[in-house]
Amino acid sequence: MTWSLDQATLSGHPLPRLAADGDKEDRGAVLVVGGEVTIAGASILAGVAALRVGAGKLQIRADRASAPAMAVAVPEAMIIIARSTDPAPLIAAGAKASALVVGPGMETGRPQRRLAVRLLDAAPTVPFVIDAGALPLRDDAVAFAAAAAGRTVLTPHAGEMAAILGRSKDDIRADPLGAAREAAAMFRAVVVMKGATTFVVSPDGATWRHGGGVAGLGTSGSGDVLAGAIGGLLARGVPPVAAALWGVVLHAQAGRDLSAGGAPLGFLARELLDRLPLVLGRICAEAESAA
Repeated sequence: MTWSLDQATLSGHPLPRLAADGDKEDRGAVLVVGGEVTIAGASILAGVAALRVGAGKLQIRADRASAPAMAVAVPEAMIIIARSTDPAPLIAAGAKASALVVGPGMETGRPQRRLAVRLLDAAPTVPFVIDAGALPLRDDAVAFAAAAAGRTVLTPHAGEMAAILGRSKDDIRADPLGAAREAAAMFRAVVVMKGATTFVVSPDGATWRHGGGVAGLGTSGSGDVLAGAIGGLLARGVPPVAAALWGVVLHAQAGRDLSAGGAPLGFLARELLDRLPLVLGRICAEAESAA
């Protein structure tokens, strides 16, 4: 069965309340492990998105070349200087994190996929979002599924899903739901199959469909914002399925708000960031009014 995913659906997956007398430790810490200096902006988008949905602390991996600029661009973050393929400092930080977002801006390759599995193995109780170059391939399925164990959210678009399953992009576009279900079962992960219509599929096959996406979301960095938002919710203690559902709705509604403001195609991914807390507050207020 496939359920419709909209704001009403989220009432069945409530977010944990933030205590008025709580602090940043109560809201969780996110570690973003992304690409190198030429695509370091993807890590910034993901990290800020995590904070915008309520995560309390942020760490971002950077190489030495990008670390100074990263520290200035995101003064809220602690910068961890490490090569993206060097697991030692990342394993140490990941074991202390509440959630990891691995892959934004990463080149696709075996070292990146191997790093994702090593981080999963080293932090066996921490939830993950895996995106972009760190997404697993079919050949990685056994090792990845054993490490992922239902606590991981994969966020591929059609092209990435084609690489994951070893099919053509046209095949994936013809049956995105079938592809998402296959990947979710194969990798024991929640799959967010991104597109104008987005599907969220749990490892046991439960499925949600979100339609009505706006064209402006099809822009560079938009997927990094989504991955970061899901990661921020995971850090707050939201279960993987619920974090994926909320992340998809928040991301889409932020895009709709920007489109309604007169920029249906020309808005930037970074503009989604400021909309996320407003959309989150609005949805939560509407849910409380309806209760």
